[in-house]
Amino acid sequence: MKALVLDFGGPVLKTPFELVRGGEVRSGLAPRTLAWSGPFDPASDDLWRSMQSGEITERAYWQRRAEEFAGLTGREATFQGLMEVLFDADEDELLRPMARPLVDDAKAAGLAVAVCTNDMAAFHDATWIAHMTILEQMDVIVDGSIEHVLKPDPRIFAMVVDRLGIAAPDCLFVDDQPGNVDGARAVGMHAVWFDVTDPQRSYAEVRSELGLAG
Repeated sequence: MKALVLDFGGPVLKTPFELVRGGEVRSGLAPRTLAWSGPFDPASDDLWRSMQSGEITERAYWQRRAEEFAGLTGREATFQGLMEVLFDADEDELLRPMARPLVDDAKAAGLAVAVCTNDMAAFHDATWIAHMTILEQMDVIVDGSIEHVLKPDPRIFAMVVDRLGIAAPDCLFVDDQPGNVDGARAVGMHAVWFDVTDPQRSYAEVRSELGLAG
């Protein structure tokens, strides 16, 4: 492998589902008001199951959640109106503890490291993004919300490999959405599905694929 390509939300950032209790506190909502479980309890989240089956898009899922949140809090019913509350914390509280060591070790091993995300600029404002110092370590950042091409469209993977200057078969792509993993494999990339309910195992699989210790 010559490059590690990471989805941002999930493999690097904790998911909104893991941050929702703090969002309730900051919004003055009673505990468990936001009963969104996503991959942590799919049986209790009908909307998540609809998204996973392809009936709705991931953006449609989060738009519905933003509207529900706005109805409870009076905030703007937008992605950013929701995410700025959920992700209102220090970077170290938002990043998975094993994310920065993985990036550091990959770069120390001579690998390029990139982010390929669908919604960074759609979900977060420029000030928040600028405070994510881990992004400074990336050789390439491709954001579908800026490029107007979303995973699993093969064009977004082509953008990543072209900007890295590294062939698709020499890249390992990591994402928490199975459809995006399939899309990466379809263009010739190696890929690992990141299970957000078991990040330790997922990081171990990524490290094994890259030949990194730890």
